[in-house]
Formats: sequence, structure tokens, C-alpha cells
Amino acid sequence: MTNWKEIDRLAKSWVKEAGQRIKQSMKEKMTIETKSNPNDLVTNIDKETERFFIEKIQSVFPDHHILGEEGQGDKLTSLDGVVWIIDPIDGTMNFIHQKRNFAISIGIFENGKGKIGLIYDVTHDELYHAFQGEGAYMNNTKLGKMKEVPLEESILAINATWITENRRIDPSVLSPLVRRVRGTRSYGSAALELAYVAAGRMDVYVTMRLAPWDYAAGCILLDEVGGTYTTIDGKPLNFLENHSIVAGNPAAHRAIFDEYLPHE
Repeated sequence: MTNWKEIDRLAKSWVKEAGQRIKQSMKEKMTIETKSNPNDLVTNIDKETERFFIEKIQSVFPDHHILGEEGQGDKLTSLDGVVWIIDPIDGTMNFIHQKRNFAISIGIFENGKGKIGLIYDVTHDELYHAFQGEGAYMNNTKLGKMKEVPLEESILAINATWITENRRIDPSVLSPLVRRVRGTRSYGSAALELAYVAAGRMDVYVTMRLAPWDYAAGCILLDEVGGTYTTIDGKPLNFLENHSIVAGNPAAHRAIFDEYLPHE
């Protein structure tokens, strides 16, 4: 039988150790490369951190599978068994330019069901964590169940890209929503933004493009506080695929679909 408490204990210790390694790396010169476009950045620290997790996991749990952003894990076609979905540094641009507003993000699944979610804000030493059925926490503080906040009183997390000319959605669709809510924020790290929604620091998050390692851990946190998340078409997420995402408290999520997003 899988010892999930031991997995949780080790995962947390590895995340904290990786965070210390990242902090130390900030004092050193880093190598910066581009991936799909000039703004899609990766550093040697991203790659080294992912390798750190892979080596730790494989040494203790050789039968577990790993899906990592930097492609050093397994090539997966299903979520059968135990799967770790890892983003070693979510918010690499922030890491490079600001040395803050980035996080380590790990979602651990069993046969497609989220079991453990960890999002570690390295700079502020804030670990958002969830264990299936036991609630979500920020460090030792338990996060309350999500409140039903109406759109007019909501803080919306959204990147300005989606309300200006872009290739994925007509900007006129979401512009009225931006005008209606109390305020908007964009932190440049999907993992942190989902953690903030789970913690009640923001109420709803909308984006047109995320990879599994961006949202896996955050969705597990949301499950534990009563949050809702779907694609922009109102469909459930496949944690092996890239998706648009609308995530937040049920009232705001429902209102966005009822009033702004056409769906089946």
C-alpha cells in the first residue's frame, strides 16, 4: 500500500531543500536560455532544480512517474500509477528580473486523482500545501473554505495579454469583466496566483494558456478549499494537456460563465 504520509513528508523536505539551493544560486551568475520564444526563458537553475527532484524521487520511489517542465522526466501518455507533476521554478522571468514572485510547484497524483499539492514561495518562505481530504494550509495556518464573493467585490487575476489583441481570444470578451470586478492583479506565476486564490487573497483567475506543471498543484489546493476550475469552455481539465483555465470561488466562476463566456 502506498504510504502517502511518507510521500508528503519527503516531498515537503525536498521542496524546502530545493528552495535553499535556489536562494543560494541567486548569489551566483546564472545561464539564461530561450525556449519557444524570446520571452519563454529557462535558466540553469530551473534545469538543476528539476534534476534534483528527479534524482530524489527516483532514489526512493523508483516506480513513480515524473512529468517536469524542463523535459527531464518521463514521456507520459496517462496518469496511471503515482505521477509527480513538477515545475522547478514557476515564474522564471520573475526569478531572473525580480528575484521574487516565483515558486516551486509540485502536484502528486494517483491514477489521475490529486493527492498532494505543494507551492513554495521561495523568497517569502511561504509553503502552500494540501493533502487530499485534510484541507489546505499556508505554512502552519489552515486555509478556510472559499467564500462566495460576487464579481463586483472580486479581485481578478488576469494577464493584460488577454484583454489586448492576441491569438487566443477576442479581447472584447473579457474586457467587460475587467471593468466589473473590484480590481485586477497579475503576478507572472500561475502557481502563485492559484495559491492566492485558494488562500482568499484573490477570488478568481482567468488565463488562456497553461501547461500541467503550471496548474496541477494549484488545483489540488483548490479542491481542498471548495474552489472550482474548468477550461474556458466549461470542461474539466486533463492534467496531461495544456489548457485555458477559469478558477475561483463557485459564485464568481458561475457568474463568469453565465454572463461572459459562451459555453455548452
